[in-house]
Amino acid sequence: MTGGNALLPVLALVATVLCGVLAVIGVRAYVSGRDRRQAIVDRLADEHGLPPAARRRRFPSVDRALRGTRLGRHLEQRLTATGLDLTPGEFLVALLAAMAVLWLIAQATLAPFFGPIAALVAAWSAAAFLNWQRQKRIEKFINQLPELSRILANATQAGLALRTALGMAAEELEAPAGEELARVSDKLAVGHSVDEALGELAERLPSRELVVLVTTLVLANRAGGTVVGSLRNLTKTLEERKETRREVRTQLSQVVITAYVVPLLGIGTLLLMNRIAPGAIDRMTSTFLGQAAVVTAFALYALGFWFIRRFSKIDV
Repeated sequence: MTGGNALLPVLALVATVLCGVLAVIGVRAYVSGRDRRQAIVDRLADEHGLPPAARRRRFPSVDRALRGTRLGRHLEQRLTATGLDLTPGEFLVALLAAMAVLWLIAQATLAPFFGPIAALVAAWSAAAFLNWQRQKRIEKFINQLPELSRILANATQAGLALRTALGMAAEELEAPAGEELARVSDKLAVGHSVDEALGELAERLPSRELVVLVTTLVLANRAGGTVVGSLRNLTKTLEERKETRREVRTQLSQVVITAYVVPLLGIGTLLLMNRIAPGAIDRMTSTFLGQAAVVTAFALYALGFWFIRRFSKIDV
């Protein structure tokens, strides 16, 4: 009977993990199907000359209240830079729901002390996901810069104005470059200057390569001359930097994996200890010294993760 009672937490944890995996698979399938359906609707609307259907937004009241705050405006800028089809209200509600669910799961499977820690980990994971998604979008945009520079050089050599060349590049390039240049073209169409529109682009997707390209285009627009030669040389340089970045990323892949494996080993050791001695974590966190030890251990793991990621980050 005792062995059966000791097995219940393990079964509950396995069931929770399985439900989480199935939920992630279901959400990915739903999002993929929704995106395909939206792409079909937009294509049919474009063929018949109709405006594309906008997605119905959830939690509009929360979104309106959040947009009026500094936090909401900052969150909206972060979401825009990631390219995610989410409003600040939708993201905040989803984050609060995830924090509540993880709080309950950690409290039920480990100990009540781990509930707030799991909620804080969920908040940190959401911020890390936004940074990762933004960096991923920046990397993809950087990889498109050689082609963008080539299109602008060809358009400039053909005698087209810079505004027209940017609009042409927005139509020919895929996302994210096409989407970002479309925003630049829209701002130019409503009266913004080239300096302002390209400056906002460099702020949304900061990178050395984009700053060099934006500076070249801004100077050319102010001087009023053609920059075919500069864009040709810039295209070659961007191609070389693209290959260098790829080699550096390949060399550092093992170090990056180590940064994630070390904290997971600590969490796995904690779960293994609770499996060997059921209730050990609950008894340990029932005292102040035990709670301090757990907080210190998590802080050290986080510090080690930060140091590994910091040392493995090489700007090319």
